[in-house]
Amino acid sequence: MPKLDAKPEPIEVDFQAAALVIVDMQNAFASKGGMLDLAGVDISGAARVVAAIRAVLDAARRSGMCVAYLQMGYKPDLSNAGGSGSPNPRKELAMCMMGRREEWKGKLLTEGSWDFALVDELAPHAGDLVVVKTRYSGFAGTSLDAQLRARGIRHLFFTGIATNVCVESTLRDAYFLEYWPVLVGDCTMQAGPPSLQEATMYNVESFFGWSVTSGTLLAHLGARGL
Repeated sequence: MPKLDAKPEPIEVDFQAAALVIVDMQNAFASKGGMLDLAGVDISGAARVVAAIRAVLDAARRSGMCVAYLQMGYKPDLSNAGGSGSPNPRKELAMCMMGRREEWKGKLLTEGSWDFALVDELAPHAGDLVVVKTRYSGFAGTSLDAQLRARGIRHLFFTGIATNVCVESTLRDAYFLEYWPVLVGDCTMQAGPPSLQEATMYNVESFFGWSVTSGTLLAHLGARGL
């Protein structure tokens, strides 16, 4: 198997059993007027992240690598949001914002809304795996694990927004489920100050997986004769 120049040390990757995971690249998180922007979070780095993911996505598709999208969102009636017995409505940003402002109800991370939609530049293709989730981790209450295992996937390359919330949550669960998680650092963006990106990078490299740059990953994909 090829060996990636990763941190904290090189890692062997079976690209035939690998998937590119694109976490929550939705208007809510990456577009002006989306939920994060409305909340006052700095999303000035989002365009750079979209472009970096697009380069890796194009190469992954040419290689035949599995592509898995995670998409955060709720039904219009919020029947899958958790209700009064769940902490989710008290902590998840869209739920909190919709609870505070009447004009935002049904518009933030609501299935069928512009906010919920994946950004145009990273639209899924036929054959891509798209999993809608209602919690930070893509494995919580979804079919993601079963669908990855059915495809023989063992190595996961993580991209998306927000590094410190949904990306890290999903990556941690992947580690617990015995996948080999690799964070593509420049294909992610934190929600909040830069220190949060640094914290997730430290956590991943120290305790839960590995990190690479998009350039390193692209070089390996290119070396496969694509």
